Amino acid sequence: MDSSKNWREELYVMIFQSDTVAGRRFDGILLLIILASIVIVMLDSIDAVHQNYANLLAYIEWGFTVIFAIEYGLRLYCSPKPLRYAFSFYGLVDLLAIVPGILALYYADAQYLLIIRIIRMLRIFRVLKLGPYLKQANYLMSALHGSKQKIVVFLVSVCTLVTVFGTLMYVIEGPEHGFTSIPKGIYWAIVTLTTVGFGDIVPKTPLGQVVSSLVMITGYSIIAVPTGIFTAELANAMRGEQLQQDCPVCQKNSHEHGAAFCSRCGNALFKKLE
Repeated sequence: MDSSKNWREELYVMIFQSDTVAGRRFDGILLLIILASIVIVMLDSIDAVHQNYANLLAYIEWGFTVIFAIEYGLRLYCSPKPLRYAFSFYGLVDLLAIVPGILALYYADAQYLLIIRIIRMLRIFRVLKLGPYLKQANYLMSALHGSKQKIVVFLVSVCTLVTVFGTLMYVIEGPEHGFTSIPKGIYWAIVTLTTVGFGDIVPKTPLGQVVSSLVMITGYSIIAVPTGIFTAELANAMRGEQLQQDCPVCQKNSHEHGAAFCSRCGNALFKKLE
């Protein structure tokens, strides 16, 4: 009984924990299998490949389905709360990675459901919970959180500009030149302000062309604003992380900003001045 419990705990650490050697190896192998399965799905969507290698691809896909089914069963087995895992986001993703292949065995039309298997790509984000990736993700999240209000204000300003320019172009150009409504004019203003320029609607009158030139110049002026805001916040987040000191006892280096004691061992992070 104890050996079974210990084996279950070890299996849980290997499958669910990414900060151990076994966990990193398991996640690395799983990542390769996920990528390989997605490549097979993409190849199977090409008509020439599907016609020549349909059977081979089907066998390979069934192999991946069996592997993911075994993995899903092991996760349910070693999870302390199987139902909670089964109805969690990643639990449903794991299930969706298996169901289409099983349905395809009984229903020929279910081959169209194989596109759902692309959702396996979402499982990569669970593998990316490894230390180095998580640390960089924290930088990005801190930068997004710090620049949230500035970016919202910027977006509101841009929405105001495109509404004004779109309305002006509707009044100036009119339906005869393609500006059949104010929303159509706003669509043109967004396309022009972002310097995309599809060319499906173009101003024909001299005054409309002047307004169009103003929109283009304005677009070049403001297109770098959100990038600058986010970059500044990202630099602040990274600078704040660099100012933090590693724990002198356990060497933990992911403490909260301004922390005085280590969250792992409780040792003081800074030496007292004598």
